[in-house]
Amino acid sequence: MTLVKFNNNKGANALLPGFNDVFESIFNDTFFNDRMVTRVPAVNISETEDHFQVELAAPGLKKQDFRISLDRNVLNITVENQTDNSDESKRYNKREFSYSSFVRSFTLPDQADHNRIEARYEDGILKVDIAKKEEAKMASRQIELK
Repeated sequence: MTLVKFNNNKGANALLPGFNDVFESIFNDTFFNDRMVTRVPAVNISETEDHFQVELAAPGLKKQDFRISLDRNVLNITVENQTDNSDESKRYNKREFSYSSFVRSFTLPDQADHNRIEARYEDGILKVDIAKKEEAKMASRQIELK
């Protein structure tokens, strides 16, 4: 058996030096990266004894941009934000301020009380509190050893 050792160093391509560097610089450009990565806000989901909380990081939006709906057992958070391009006096060299529309959907667990869902938007974070049903709340007590 013959072992062949490959050199995986960047730029160490013996046949076409610099060839990989050209493509690497093109695809690492922010123009391509911004369009290849889907822009969906990050979410934290936590659970306490009496409720679930969904936190969605969406800075730069307004409360009016959000639409929250419940369809059967699925909580949908929809944002429709249109950028205003009416300022023709500025000529941009690079423009990165732009949010597009997105939808995040979450299947609620059976313990969730669909009638007690509250949402608020503060400091760029949408917080959705979902209360648990009374029978689903975790009851804790000390068990006596006999």
